[in-house]
Amino acid sequence: MDTQKITSRVDNAMPHVLAELKDFVAIPSISASAFDQSTMDTSAQWIAQRVKDLGLETEVIKLHTPSGLVGRPAILASRPSQPGKPTILLYAHHDVQPVGEESEWDSQPFVAVEKDGRLYGRGTADDKAGVLVHLAAIEAADPGVGIRLFIEGEEEIGSPTFSDFLTEYREKLEADVIVVADSSNWSVGKPSLTTSLRGVVRLDVKVSVLDHALHSGFFGGPVLDAVVVASRLIATLHDEDGNVAVAGLVQDDSTDVDYPEADFRRDAGLLDGIELAGSGSITSRLWTKPAISVIGMDITPVDVASNTIIPSVDMLISMRVAPGQDSMEAGEMLAQHLRDHVPFGAHIEVLVAEAGSAFLARESSQVTDIARWALKEAWDGTDPVDIGQGGSIPFIADLAEMFPQAQILVTGIEDPDTRAHSANESLHLGDFRNAIVAEALLLSRLGE
Repeated sequence: MDTQKITSRVDNAMPHVLAELKDFVAIPSISASAFDQSTMDTSAQWIAQRVKDLGLETEVIKLHTPSGLVGRPAILASRPSQPGKPTILLYAHHDVQPVGEESEWDSQPFVAVEKDGRLYGRGTADDKAGVLVHLAAIEAADPGVGIRLFIEGEEEIGSPTFSDFLTEYREKLEADVIVVADSSNWSVGKPSLTTSLRGVVRLDVKVSVLDHALHSGFFGGPVLDAVVVASRLIATLHDEDGNVAVAGLVQDDSTDVDYPEADFRRDAGLLDGIELAGSGSITSRLWTKPAISVIGMDITPVDVASNTIIPSVDMLISMRVAPGQDSMEAGEMLAQHLRDHVPFGAHIEVLVAEAGSAFLARESSQVTDIARWALKEAWDGTDPVDIGQGGSIPFIADLAEMFPQAQILVTGIEDPDTRAHSANESLHLGDFRNAIVAEALLLSRLGE
């Protein structure tokens, strides 16, 4: 294998790859059902055409599940391996998050803009860059390995048909190595393999104190409003230091990578004077311990508020679950905590509405050694680090369960300033190039 030749192929192709990424970002492929779903079809066809140009047998699939769900369009493509060569499954997703308040963006979300070595726009990093990494790497790599490409269209809405898709198309997805290009690097210029992911649980909670709203002057005092009661309940989820206080949850403090507090504060955008919550290393608090957040609450908006005791409040509570714990079990522990701690006899309804599994990679192998070599080569001799992720990619656990013999590699194109899911999402173009080089080298070396 000629490493320099492969690197040169990538460098020569980069102007074209970047232009394609800009065109791809211009397709507002938001998978959330409140948005125009014809854009998902446009996005899928855009990818399919480019995959066909690489010589892969390609199809666009909208899965109809036994339960009646219809999946967003996914692209499934393949190229057979040469005799004795392994088969590699490459995964990414083409759907993106809604843009939120457009006023918070410095440029139009679906017009990719280059500035200071970064490309700004919704999906530039999460995960349209991942799609382009796969396509460019296939084109640049020395042929030999079999390729199976799976680009799904519903990752941003929880991949509701993913498990059914794996079952239906198992033979077309089975591989020796699976590469998931949907994670991040430790920092700009510092490549990483993601070896653990927290699980995710979402609870729908309703706290009620009255069967109708009341005049706060006539009845306030003996009756606390539902927001105050819910707030007191929320306060029981953490101890005085900010550690999660739900009994039975797995909490581990064994991470090896140091994340200096000053760097974390900068990357997170913490306001001056804000104290960090919890105990133990920052990386363990991010990767191997649970975290609980109230991500939604339905109460009276300020501009229409009156002097009224609010009778009930609806909340969404999200919990990240440490690797090694069953997410549904953790969700039931959280639900029971809420039932046990609701104050003043308030009525509470709790539903574990979502439970996505955590992921913990296997021990190092020849495949992971090759991946680390490829990353080091692509990043000009910088040693990669193994990292965890506080975020969740539950379908990776599904892949591990369906294909237990396969080695799963979770690679990254994001960095701490990517701001995925937020306004001004961006991609570091230098690391984008390096990610393509690394994957092309990986595919070529695996072919040996």
